[in-house]
Amino acid sequence: MDSPGESAASSSGERRRTCTTGCGRPMSVCLCHTLPSNPLPTATKIVILHHPHERRHKLATVPLLPKCLQNCEIIVGRKLNYGKSELLDSLHDQQCQNPNLPLGRALYLFPGPNALPLVEANRVYSYFDDVSKDDLVLIVFDGTWKHAKEMVLASTPFLSKFAVQVCLDFDAGIKGGTIFDSELILRKEPFGGCVSTMEAVARCLRVLEPNNGADIESRVIEVLRAMVSFQACFLKPFKTRTKND
Repeated sequence: MDSPGESAASSSGERRRTCTTGCGRPMSVCLCHTLPSNPLPTATKIVILHHPHERRHKLATVPLLPKCLQNCEIIVGRKLNYGKSELLDSLHDQQCQNPNLPLGRALYLFPGPNALPLVEANRVYSYFDDVSKDDLVLIVFDGTWKHAKEMVLASTPFLSKFAVQVCLDFDAGIKGGTIFDSELILRKEPFGGCVSTMEAVARCLRVLEPNNGADIESRVIEVLRAMVSFQACFLKPFKTRTKND
């Protein structure tokens, strides 16, 4: 029979053990049971600029995306420029060689006054009669909102040559939610409509994927929901304080 000290050590070791063949998370919060048996194929190619600080963040959702989606490229850095991605370089070169080619093969996601609502992206893409949906590229920035803004600003000189800025629905006048408000929020969001990178990619694919966007969205959201559920278990219940406290 184990002594209390041995039992505690065993429990602590269990928490520290990491799943090395699937989700890569600690065994106590393993998500392998929610991941697709094989990464899901998509017509859309996804490129994510992953801020270096996010690599150390326990609540980062980006490491799970390649385990959910086949066509997902992650670039660790603070800006996109020529030489970071063969795919993006090829789009840049095509546009430079044919300046009259309309923009729209590549979409970069970030809210702003000049961003095109994503639901209109298919209208932009309909101008391309000579290419298939397999050529569509979605570019996403992953970091805190402060870092993401800096990343977009630094990347715009490169992206503006071949990509169109798009956004999901948002309202900067509404306070953002927390994990207490939604089963899909991991961190406090700055304003209404802000979501995690994982949820943003899922919502985009629902719109962009021609045949099974809703199914792909559902599978990715299922993984995110399980991740948030694990995190919520470690939170202390919120207590409303009275005037007499």
